[in-house]
Amino acid sequence: MKVFVTGGSGYIGKAVISALLRHGHTVRALARSERAAHTVEALGAAPVRGGLSDLGVLNEAAAHAEAVIHLAQAEKGEEDSAAATAMQDGIGAGTYVHTGGTWVYGDTDGLVDEDAPWNPPALVAWRRPVEDAVLARAARGGRPVIVRPGLLYGGENRLIDVFFTQPGRQAGAIAYIGDGAQHWALVHVDDLAELYVAALRARAGSVYAGVGGVNPTAKEVAQAVSHGIGLGGKTVSLTLEQARADMGLIADAFALDQRLTPARARAELGWVPAHTDPLAVFARG
Repeated sequence: MKVFVTGGSGYIGKAVISALLRHGHTVRALARSERAAHTVEALGAAPVRGGLSDLGVLNEAAAHAEAVIHLAQAEKGEEDSAAATAMQDGIGAGTYVHTGGTWVYGDTDGLVDEDAPWNPPALVAWRRPVEDAVLARAARGGRPVIVRPGLLYGGENRLIDVFFTQPGRQAGAIAYIGDGAQHWALVHVDDLAELYVAALRARAGSVYAGVGGVNPTAKEVAQAVSHGIGLGGKTVSLTLEQARADMGLIADAFALDQRLTPARARAELGWVPAHTDPLAVFARG
């Protein structure tokens, strides 16, 4: 299948391109800079020069593909919506896979699936109208699919790095927020990449939580990271206010208590995460 990918030079994108090629697909990837073009080309994808604001480029690239996987992070909802519209117009009846995120559920109050109610922190509240518009295309002959990744780990994970290396590091300990009892719905980047490939054959209007099924607490993750970087398991608690001062609004997302199941993707797509011990990965550094 001919697949057009946005965000291909990023953390998730590189894993997704590699997975697509392993499964025999051909890939064209959006590249907004020379460096990004070299990155996707080195992976085996053909670069398409442009950014998310280049709607004509997005539309044309999607029109020449059989499926689109939209991974690029938009700066705001209007930008993401415009890009999604351009690509869905271009791909027509082909599969369009849009990226959301599990943070939109807020605190889940136990183990939940994709049908849990939304209660997003301010950081991701803009996603609702975008995703509603994406899914509405199913009623007009489109094949929209949404993947909502959990908190990623594995490889060169910059988001995890930001959290664990900024707050509290000066004290020789790894920080967590509050009592650290909040659960994190983790997923390994390589498992998530396989889910995106599997989503190409999903039914129109499908939504999948991209989670590994293991939901450790923030304190457990902090302790494992501390061991992994040679701090002997030392951790320190931050108040939410301290974390906000260090990190901004993303601190509210890291403070969420989330437990999600990958059961739907397993049942409908046969997707089975291979990485089931995230704490061991963190402890290895």
